[in-house]
Amino acid sequence: MTIQRISSAFDKVRAQGRAALIPYITAGNPLPESTVKLMHALVEAGSDVIELGVPFSDPMADGPVIQKAAERAIAQGVGLKQVLQMVAEFRKDDQQTPVVLMGYANPIERIGQQAFVDQASAAGVDGVLVVDYPPEESEEFSLMLDKAQIAPIFLLAPTSTEDRVKAIGQCARGYVYYVSLRGVTGASHIDTEDVARQVQRIRQHVSIPVGVGFGISDEKSAASVARVADAVVIGSKLISVMNQACEGLEPSMQTEAAVNAGRQWMSSIRHAIEQAGKPGMEKSK
Repeated sequence: MTIQRISSAFDKVRAQGRAALIPYITAGNPLPESTVKLMHALVEAGSDVIELGVPFSDPMADGPVIQKAAERAIAQGVGLKQVLQMVAEFRKDDQQTPVVLMGYANPIERIGQQAFVDQASAAGVDGVLVVDYPPEESEEFSLMLDKAQIAPIFLLAPTSTEDRVKAIGQCARGYVYYVSLRGVTGASHIDTEDVARQVQRIRQHVSIPVGVGFGISDEKSAASVARVADAVVIGSKLISVMNQACEGLEPSMQTEAAVNAGRQWMSSIRHAIEQAGKPGMEKSK
């Protein structure tokens, strides 16, 4: 199914008159054995797509929360190979929920782009967002993904020019990820009015859904973004909630604590998104 899973997920939420919920977690945090259980728990909590972070030693676009999560995962031996194994394990019990890998070019370059695409397809990956693969430098890679029916997903920012938006509108599949703030993940003080203006600008050139991330940290900010965007993406705050639940616990207890905390918090965000609905759309009964 691959890319079709993403389209189906957005068709479903559109019919329900709400934005999609897309959580981000770093694979291997808090423990390697936690990841697949966390993925299933987030689906149970109402997540529509899962962004799974590939740990990398120099995550330049990520703030301290995700940096530390990546460091913790790497210290426990989690790399791209292990992440793909986690996706394959998740697929044994879930054939519907889209999984998007988010990370950096270096791990892909180490094994080769085509080898990565082949392995990602076999594992059941639906989309790939590589922070340091801008569209003008990744045409061949995007074609490889297209042939494998995996969505090449790209970032847009407040500083993106009209030409950049147009270029991404032509090559992106699945959805685009609008970074609502200048800076790294985990930043705060999101300006919803500005997000609304930027999303409207992006939609003039992009026909696929627009997800918004960075700066979404609670029910209020999630609901505000849900009213103007096609998807709400949450990463740093979710990881913080799970990490706090694990503080002071023995490793044998951390998976259960992280899973329960993540499920409960994400359920509250899903509820807020449902209540927000979409302007001009009647919420499904």
